[in-house]
Amino acid sequence: MAETYSGSFYCVKCKEKRDAEGGVVETNGRRMAKAKCPVCGTNLNRILGKA
Repeated sequence: MAETYSGSFYCVKCKEKRDAEGGVVETNGRRMAKAKCPVCGTNLNRILGKA
């Protein structure tokens, strides 16, 4: 079962906070949420903290 994250991300292309839903991945003991910007389609990342 894949974990999902729903919340606000900062889009560096739009320069605004966007609400989006994406999957959670874990790399080097840190959790990160990845999603797509609903307006421009840019990849969004948010670091969630240590697992």
